[in-house]
Amino acid sequence: MSRVREAVRRIAELEQDGLNATINFNPESVSHRIPDVSQSRGDDLDGMPLAVKDNIATFDFPTTCASRALSGYSSPFEATAVSRLKEAGAVVVCKTNMDEFGMGSSTEYSAFGPCRNPIDPERVPGGSSGGSAALVASGAVPAALGSETGGSVRQPASFCGIVGFKPTYGAVSRFGLVAFGSSLDQIGVLGASATSVAAVMGAIAGHDHLDSTSIADRQINGDVTRDDLSGLTVGIPLECFPDDLDPAIKRACDRAVGRFRHAGAKIKDVSLPHVHLAVAAYYVIAPAEASANLARYDGVRYGTRPGDAATVRAMICEARAHGFGKEVKRRILVGTYVLSAGYYDAFYRKAQGTRGLIASDFERAFTSGIDLLFTPTCPTTAYRIGEQVDDPVRMYTGDRFVCPANLAGLPAISFPIGRTRGLPIGGQLIGPSRSDLHLIEATRVMELLVDPVGEA
Repeated sequence: MSRVREAVRRIAELEQDGLNATINFNPESVSHRIPDVSQSRGDDLDGMPLAVKDNIATFDFPTTCASRALSGYSSPFEATAVSRLKEAGAVVVCKTNMDEFGMGSSTEYSAFGPCRNPIDPERVPGGSSGGSAALVASGAVPAALGSETGGSVRQPASFCGIVGFKPTYGAVSRFGLVAFGSSLDQIGVLGASATSVAAVMGAIAGHDHLDSTSIADRQINGDVTRDDLSGLTVGIPLECFPDDLDPAIKRACDRAVGRFRHAGAKIKDVSLPHVHLAVAAYYVIAPAEASANLARYDGVRYGTRPGDAATVRAMICEARAHGFGKEVKRRILVGTYVLSAGYYDAFYRKAQGTRGLIASDFERAFTSGIDLLFTPTCPTTAYRIGEQVDDPVRMYTGDRFVCPANLAGLPAISFPIGRTRGLPIGGQLIGPSRSDLHLIEATRVMELLVDPVGEA
């Protein structure tokens, strides 16, 4: 049985069991495309089944962003990342469930219902790329595309016990990625291993004339060859190991640091004095950009249109009221407020200044002899479905270790470093701009040394 047919069979089985990881999955449609896959292309992607988050445009499936506002929408164009994967021989088998428009950290804010964590179905898989993470963690596909605005690839990777990679801003084209926060958004990769992440990145990275923010050089060639970390210095940011950090997560991180030393790396404590302000800055900047980007969903240019509205204003109000879920509405309201006259300087401008300070902290660390930074990916393991859905501030603070890399535009990767009470713990590496391949190689070395399911 081909890898694609096996993936289709496995996804169908998982969805029947209630995982709810897919939004658009048509086994018959996928099966018809299997004969079109070239034989013996000689690369890792040939015939590889891949899942794609539902905010990344595809020809073969609708693109709904898990929102009623885009119900049934079929894109007239395809994301560059998807086109490049298909050219390399990969087969997209489904679109995956997500938090609506990427706004959430649990994949509970979906118009199609919450996705479940395959390790414990009573818990969330993380978000907003939870569907992609769940399919990789369940073994249905070796890799999947997700997207990040503030940690939405790395956080679900941590919760599901897999590898999640966010590239340098601009390393992967954003063409075809539905916009949430344009200065933060990126397509990322979730994989069963660093090797599978490298294979996907080798295909999708590189300049794209359709994306003016894409960078010209190509850092990733898909090969992972490093077998130790000798010559590297790994920095441990003191601010990312607060006193209230879960003791099991702290123990798992300490064990990983010991493995870094075993691999030949030097360890050095560093300070990122403004990183504690990252969540506050992010939750001003991201909603502000979201409020501007989602203004187009008015029932005219995009989105569902109510048929009984008496005026244009009523039509727009009804289209947005019906089309958007509560988390999207919450962020639009926050974003509109911080951009409004009288509040722009007090909130948005101050947040952008804080963003600059955080980026400067990283730059000082990397110019002081630090090659990579190591932190926990998340302050907790996967929580139960419904546990935080009515406490958004609590959910937002769970992004405190992942969103700084988005604010600074730096590459970062999460990989499993152990478990506590059977739930995965993720460790995070952050590198300087354009160090994408070095991060993936370092992760591959750590995979050989750290027990991903060892109890912390």
